[in-house]
Amino acid sequence: MRVLTPLEDPRSDKPDLWSKTMASTNSLDATSREGTGKGAARAARREGLIPGVIYGGGTDPQPINVKFNELLKLLKKGKFMSTLLKIKVDGKEETVICRAVQRDVVKDLPTHVDFLRLSAKSRINLYIPVEFANEDTCPGLKKGGVLTVVRNEVELKVTAGNIPETIVADLANVNVGDVINISDIDLPAGSRPMITDRDFVIANISAPSSLRAADDEDDAEGGDEDAAAEE
Repeated sequence: MRVLTPLEDPRSDKPDLWSKTMASTNSLDATSREGTGKGAARAARREGLIPGVIYGGGTDPQPINVKFNELLKLLKKGKFMSTLLKIKVDGKEETVICRAVQRDVVKDLPTHVDFLRLSAKSRINLYIPVEFANEDTCPGLKKGGVLTVVRNEVELKVTAGNIPETIVADLANVNVGDVINISDIDLPAGSRPMITDRDFVIANISAPSSLRAADDEDDAEGGDEDAAAEE
């Protein structure tokens, strides 16, 4: 049995490299924006577009427009600032990550967005899903234990050319009462957790409720016997 609980607390010159190593991404269509400055930005917003720019990667900045509704949808999904994006500008695809979103101070809606181009050697922060392997053979689960997932994803600093789809927590030798920490998981080369001040918990296997109830009864009976002996 699995239980989810609340959480505790990157484009390369070689496209085939990205296709083999890149984690799942969101996509966003954009068009080149002619003209810069407040006038061009206001004109874009009147047409239901949000002005933005793609910069970095040794290439000149590219002014763009993206559709307001598409950008807002991605923002509402959460973790937008640490999510890899495939952005297509007039048919040409770039791999980027968002570095800034300006918002209207009253409506809190996006008014401008900045994207950073990525190369295979770029270092970025991303949330990587946790996959649990060997649940069928896990000793603790076979005994009726409950897998409690504390973190179903972990924020890692990764190399953009070596981004894992998932990180794997192996349950093959995990028993009732055992805890799986981040140190128990093999991370891909060049990756590290963003939380560095503690060995934080990923999941644990707790005793089944029936066993806990039996233990509680035993404790209660033992307490009664001790009290009788004292009398």
